[in-house]
This record gives sequence, C-alpha cells and structure tokens, in this order.
Amino acid sequence: MSSNSPRAVLAAEWTKVWTVRSTGCTLLLAFVLSTGIGTLVAFDWRSDIEHVVNFDPLVAALYSMTLGQLALVVLGALLVGSEYSSGSIRTSLTAVPRRGLLYGGKVLAGTLTAFAGSTVIVVVTFLAAQAALGPYRTGLGTDGVPSALAGAVVYLTLICAFSMGIATVVRSSAVAMGILLPLLFLGSQGLGNIPALKPVLRYLPDQAGLELMHIAGPPSDGRYGPGYGSGAALAILLAWTAAALISGYLVLRGRDA
Repeated sequence: MSSNSPRAVLAAEWTKVWTVRSTGCTLLLAFVLSTGIGTLVAFDWRSDIEHVVNFDPLVAALYSMTLGQLALVVLGALLVGSEYSSGSIRTSLTAVPRRGLLYGGKVLAGTLTAFAGSTVIVVVTFLAAQAALGPYRTGLGTDGVPSALAGAVVYLTLICAFSMGIATVVRSSAVAMGILLPLLFLGSQGLGNIPALKPVLRYLPDQAGLELMHIAGPPSDGRYGPGYGSGAALAILLAWTAAALISGYLVLRGRDA
C-alpha cells in the first residue's frame, strides 16, 4: 500500500491523534465536565423540584454539554495547531506532499475521535443525570430523547471539526482557542439574552447546538432559544463547519508551512 494512499494517511493521522497525551486529557475533561455537572444539576433539581422553573429532564442532562463542548474545541485546536507550534507540519508535508490528502486524513481522524468520545460522553451523562433525578427521570425510549441525544453527539463532533478548521486558518492552537472559547461560552451563557444581539447570535454554532439537543426551548417559556428547529440547526452547523474546513484547506494549500 502506498504511503500516500488515503487509507495509509488516515492510519498515520489516527496514530498521531492517540499518541499525544492531550487527546486523552481533553476527552476526559469533556467527560468530567459534562457528566459531573449534569449529575449535580439533576440532584439539585430533584431536591427542590417544586421551585424548578420549566423543568425538563433533558435540560438537566444535556445543558452541561455547553461546558463539555469547550474541551472538544480544545481537542480540535490542539490536533492541528500543535503541529504548527512544534514545526512537525513540515515533516508531515514532506511525508505526504498532497496537502488535500494530508488535511483530509487529519480532519477525518480528529472527527472520528470526537464522534467516538462524544457518543460515550452523551450517553453516560444522560443516564447518570436521569438516575440522579429519580422519580422525575425520563427514559431512552421517550419521544424526543433519541433525537436529542443524537443531536448532542452530532453537535460535539461538528464543533470539534469546526475548531480544527479554524486552527488551520490561524495556524495556532492558542489563537484558535482564544477566539472560539470566549465566543462559544459567552454566546450560550450571556450574550444570547441581550435583545439587540439576538438576531445575529441566534445563528452562531452553539445556539444551533441548543436546538439540536432540544434544550433551547421556545422564547416564550422564559429560556433563550433560536426557535428555528432541528433541521435548520443542523444546516447551520454544517455550514459553519464546512466554511471553517474549506477555509483551512485553502490556507494550507496556499501558504508555506
């Protein structure tokens, strides 16, 4: 098999992903943040259920993904940016001169890693939170739950791929994280509730993620929500991810390493 075949490049990039300590650390951090906070919120709501406004067992389980996603952003940024900071990108391009093939293998390996990690994180977080809710829990077979869990996995996977594209554009893990972490955190935690900013911020990736996870809620119930539904949310996320990855490829193709 040629060393520049797609399968060989993917195998090499997959090996790179799992031979750096940051992969396991960031996935573990995402797991701890998502599962830990989701379980704590569920216990807190259970103990004071009479005073919980707009109670929704899905929100108890999945809203912690708004913090867990930050670790997936870090993972994506490090998978690309670390090669630029260490200079190993030049070695990679020497081994695989076809930049599109190298980039595709890198993105695919990172995306598959994010998908596998996100699947475990989402399922375990949901089950742990529902166990903590006790009599107020919902089940995996409840209407809307499977699509919400699938949406959470898709969102976390795409946000990691999105960060890989941004890291390729700026050619730095630190710069990519400096842009994305405040944007995603502030967008979901604060700025989205400012009326003047809603028309723009409702189309940011994290707001689409809330829709995909079915935890945004309609604006009328007191929670901020974009209100455009899961189908539009998926299209918005795919558009952001595609734009970032295509931009990353164009930069990689047009600049020296």
